[in-house]
Amino acid sequence: MNTKSFLFTLSFILFCTVFCMAQSPVGTWKTVDDVSGDAKSHVEIYEQDGMLYGKVTELLLKPADTVCENCKGDKKNKPVVGMEILSGLKTYKDYWSYGKIMEAENGKYYKCNIWFEDGNTDVLKLRGYIGAPALGRTQDWHRVK
Repeated sequence: MNTKSFLFTLSFILFCTVFCMAQSPVGTWKTVDDVSGDAKSHVEIYEQDGMLYGKVTELLLKPADTVCENCKGDKKNKPVVGMEILSGLKTYKDYWSYGKIMEAENGKYYKCNIWFEDGNTDVLKLRGYIGAPALGRTQDWHRVK
């Protein structure tokens, strides 16, 4: 293989890798309070066994040692930092679906979908709902760089 072919192939592989990573919600996201607009926390979204999960990595409005008093089961009175709040999201068409999100404020679980809108990979749309997506609310999460 000559040098030009090698460099072209290497450039193509790097481009594909960067493009695929840019389209992924894997990374750290800043959550925002629906009412006040204040940044609430950082959530790390990661991939495991082909599904997406998310855990709280930092609280921005509360002490780092805050526990989930309203949680049920094994999460009751456990630290919110490090807690998995997003689970089981699978790729579906051009978004991720079939997952669950737990609202740490009240310990309740909701079905959820996430997606990027208009190709903007710095803002993640997350819709939590009960039953059907029409019965829920959408939040914007912002990529932490």
